[in-house]
Amino acid sequence: MSAYAENLLRHLVADGHEVTLVSQYRGDPEGRAVYGGGPPPADRVPAGVRVAAVEALGEQAVTRGRPADFEADVAALRDAVLDCHRRAPLDVVHAQYGYPTGLAALDASALTGVPAVVSVQGGDGHWVGTCCDDHRVAIRRVFREAPALLIGSPSFAREVAARHDLPPGRFTVIHGATDTRLFHPRPDRTPGELGDPPVLLYHGRMDRRKGVFELLEAVRLLAARGRRLRLVMSGAGPDLEAVRELARTTGPSGLAEVTGPVPYDRAPAIYRGGDLFVSPTWAEGFSNTILEAMATGLPVVSTRVVGVVDCVEDGVNGLLTDARDPAGLAAAVDRLLADGSLRTRLAATALEHVRTRWSWPVAAARITDVYRSVAVTGTARETATESTDSTGGAAAPAPEGDDPGGLRQARAAAGSVCRFRLAPHLL
Repeated sequence: MSAYAENLLRHLVADGHEVTLVSQYRGDPEGRAVYGGGPPPADRVPAGVRVAAVEALGEQAVTRGRPADFEADVAALRDAVLDCHRRAPLDVVHAQYGYPTGLAALDASALTGVPAVVSVQGGDGHWVGTCCDDHRVAIRRVFREAPALLIGSPSFAREVAARHDLPPGRFTVIHGATDTRLFHPRPDRTPGELGDPPVLLYHGRMDRRKGVFELLEAVRLLAARGRRLRLVMSGAGPDLEAVRELARTTGPSGLAEVTGPVPYDRAPAIYRGGDLFVSPTWAEGFSNTILEAMATGLPVVSTRVVGVVDCVEDGVNGLLTDARDPAGLAAAVDRLLADGSLRTRLAATALEHVRTRWSWPVAAARITDVYRSVAVTGTARETATESTDSTGGAAAPAPEGDDPGGLRQARAAAGSVCRFRLAPHLL
């Protein structure tokens, strides 16, 4: 279960709403390694939330050498939502991703009359619909038909609108958020203070598109110039083993440590063990890991890309460099390590910004306002629908069994297989 869903559920319950979580997950070893999959852990589901866990059997076809059957997963999610509605009528269905959950939410909405809210995440906007015709048709159906589309930043909204010929006003921008009670500075250190040696922290998805290999090269460059430091990298993802292997050969022994997946309740301690946070990502919807670092009092170095420029202002609350530029990244890190007053100023400003602009009470209030604007009259009962990743497939304008519109048969006849059906973890 994502940290975003966990925080949203907690605030909905605290606000008096009745909530059901329909969570689709990977149950196979490969999927668990990439996503940290499995059903939602009981200790992370807020008290009072009903849970329906649905295994993504269609996506797991890749473990048997077949293309991922996202349509089957959409149908399974749709049926789970319908079952929840039969047990306790719903007022709003909220899909955390455009795929596969957004499509399932629209199908459930068409059959029940319950309005759907869809959140557009990074993979939905950056890659879904750029790979094949049926994905393009499907994501555009979501963008066209959902009563409300939530997105994490203005720059991301502009990118998605331009790519899919949409008016930018189609999206409601609700910035990412973090739990500022859980993520906070160490009480024994001033934000911006360095340890000996300084610890650079990367916490997030182990994926080359997050800039993890450029980060290792930047650290190698810094060490070669005599800069004393350590790098700690934590998280799961498709490139975890490749990162581990490269880290073993990067610079002197002990320079880079790769911890692997870290449970959400242990993440605050990971942040508080760092001195500087580095996020060399190629693109984001909105970076919650950057917000967590800011809330912990860490100075931030990131990249001048969509989804980052909305929360990191260069020279104001962090430093920005170009994506895919290890030398530029090394120079920005070196600048911060050398300038104590700059570190202190950036960290203090970032901490103020995250507490006043990007805390969960602010975001949750805006999300519930959207629910109220689309909900039917009566006592609110929201459903949060999520997935372990943002993959998905195509669908026709209306639900028609487990192969909407006969798309699987047509695709098989044409002999065309989308690259994301062969490697769904890339979405």
